[in-house]
Amino acid sequence: MSDPLPPSPSDLLGRAARRWALVLSLALPALAQADEVQVAVAANFAGPFQQIAAGFASATGHQVVVSTGSTGKFHAQIRHGAPFSVLIAADDETPAKLIDEGLAVKGSSFTYAVGKLVLWSAKPGFVDAQGDVLKKGQFEHLAIANPKLAPYGAAGLEVLKKLGVHEALAPKIVQAENIAQAHQFVATGNAELGFVAWSQVAMPGKPPVGSWWLVPPQLHTSIRQNAVLLTTGANQAAAQALLKYLQSDAAKAVIQSWGYGL
Repeated sequence: MSDPLPPSPSDLLGRAARRWALVLSLALPALAQADEVQVAVAANFAGPFQQIAAGFASATGHQVVVSTGSTGKFHAQIRHGAPFSVLIAADDETPAKLIDEGLAVKGSSFTYAVGKLVLWSAKPGFVDAQGDVLKKGQFEHLAIANPKLAPYGAAGLEVLKKLGVHEALAPKIVQAENIAQAHQFVATGNAELGFVAWSQVAMPGKPPVGSWWLVPPQLHTSIRQNAVLLTTGANQAAAQALLKYLQSDAAKAVIQSWGYGL
């Protein structure tokens, strides 16, 4: 009996084509289920969330459209019909309000991080490790995010009042729209120092610049940052998947690497 003939080049190409067709047929259902989710993210969490969103997209195929800003402003926008599916807030009060108002899903709110407040200056040696620079008052401008809209701004104001220096420093306060703008004021030198989020100063892999006082947590109300599923995303698989991913070990590792507590 003669040996079987080896497969021709056309046979090999046909087999390869069938193999790729099988791979695509298995992949297409997953691609068809991929969706887009619109997320409102508190400004202090912009850096960590960029990493988390990338990991989420890689793991699920879902894409994230991100808007960053102050939690208070997002609250107003959601009440006026903004098409967000998920709110990742800088406090736990706003998600609770949204649930009470029927704009978020009951039982979906959870604390994803505990924020840390820092008094920071871009100038080395300007802020001491005990925060006594506030009592000395030898500066012209102190940046604080709008306390009515930004929880970190409210915490900074609380610190000034507990230290008994608010009245004396009030004329020097420069109010920013959100914590990102407060950081910008200090980074550009428009304010010598300001209250910002520790995550904005201690970024992973980069040593902090300037000088700072990490504010003791007992000087202000705990900054518990909650995420919540909004009613617009109640039936959206991608929105639900994102909140689940935010509680995963991978996301928690990113959150901790940016200096947040869990």
